[in-house]
Amino acid sequence: MKIAYLGHACFRITGRQTEVVTDPFTGIGLPDPEANADLVLCSHGHRDHSHVGKTAKPGADVLVGFVGEETHGGVKVRGIRTYHDDNAGNMRGENSIYVFAMDDATLCHLGDLGHELGEDVIDAIGKVDVLFVPVGGFFTIGPETASEVADAISPGIVIPMHYRTTDHGPGFSRLCTVEDFAALRDNVVRTGRELTIDPAAMPSTTTTMIME
Repeated sequence: MKIAYLGHACFRITGRQTEVVTDPFTGIGLPDPEANADLVLCSHGHRDHSHVGKTAKPGADVLVGFVGEETHGGVKVRGIRTYHDDNAGNMRGENSIYVFAMDDATLCHLGDLGHELGEDVIDAIGKVDVLFVPVGGFFTIGPETASEVADAISPGIVIPMHYRTTDHGPGFSRLCTVEDFAALRDNVVRTGRELTIDPAAMPSTTTTMIME
């Protein structure tokens, strides 16, 4: 399985037969992502997380703010309702966490999670191999809460997302950088834009992988 970081909270996950894209964006200063996805998972309807644009092939399945369980092209997807803020969604609305299984790996994308997770949600997420966690703060949980959430879920690999870069537009200047999160983590590995993982050889201790 190959994981490519397309920026912000957007990843392209390519399996043996299926390609999945998470939270495609537009209008944030970064180039709009491009892919050829069979399935696009959008945590909520804001344009920096649901602009399908050029990421989906014709006839692709697109889920926006989905809650429940479905199978799309062999990919089992569970959408878990959470919130985009720490006030039960009254500030920024709801957010869907996606847990999806493909090619013998289970991945979890937390979207624009804006609050700590209770035991009920931790239990609902279950065991995952790869966790994509927002770390920038302001619009989402910040580095400290993100680190606590990652520890509670305890995946093989943690990949931070949704943090400030030099390419982001001025509207994202209040976000923390990925280094604020990295400083809180043990076992940090820095990779390129793409990462190949073997579900049969996950790290025995949770490893944080920072992608370009």
